[in-house]
Amino acid sequence: MELMDGLPVDPAEMRAYAFSGLAHFTTVLVERGAVRGLDLHLARLVTDARALFDAELDTGLVRRRILEAIADEPERVIVRVTLFDPALTLERPGADAHPRILVSPRAAGSGSAAPLRLRSVVFGRQRPEIKHTGLFGSLYERRLAQRAGFDDAVFVDAGGAFSEGPTWNLGFIDRAGELVWPDGDALDGVTRDLIAGVVPGRATRVTDPGEMVAAFATGSGAGIRPIASIDEVELDAAHPRLAEIREAYARIPAQAIAG
Repeated sequence: MELMDGLPVDPAEMRAYAFSGLAHFTTVLVERGAVRGLDLHLARLVTDARALFDAELDTGLVRRRILEAIADEPERVIVRVTLFDPALTLERPGADAHPRILVSPRAAGSGSAAPLRLRSVVFGRQRPEIKHTGLFGSLYERRLAQRAGFDDAVFVDAGGAFSEGPTWNLGFIDRAGELVWPDGDALDGVTRDLIAGVVPGRATRVTDPGEMVAAFATGSGAGIRPIASIDEVELDAAHPRLAEIREAYARIPAQAIAG
């Protein structure tokens, strides 16, 4: 059940959230009361609360709020934790902030999603180091890509270097079978960081997907999703290295929310 500070959501407070959009969040996959990379998700919330609101965050309280919200949910559920302050207005976003904790569960997908066919576009998220809710530009590019017959967009900078997708990180496999992370401006995603901790790889500038043999998207909900193509470049969505990376990720132990 969606809760704010452990209570049913007040529509008036949600209107304030919709009007300003000054908020940050993290999204986790909860399985049997545990989350893979929970410590990294909580650290992100702490860092972003300081950056956006000049506020300190009690991670123990966040854990309790998540447990309250998932009490009547299935054992496997996607949970988004959003921090925002309904008292901040369009005219005075610089006032002292006291962010509230909004916890929003939703159904987790079942099965493996189909490989993605992507269209590259020159775009960069504002303040990509913060996982903020300012998703208009990202989702607009996703919409345009889908209207053009693709599954999603993937972002490159003005020099053609790849960075990330609208709501996911990007990884490649080069011709030597090595894991490659594009080093363009992108959010430090938790799933990406977890994979980097168990699978050796390198970060480098990537401008030509044709120099790679495979690619994948990473995110807490989807885990690792193969990419079938970027523009006209076909990639191996069944490359064995993808299965190896997926298996290494699956072996990372989840951390209990109850702690």
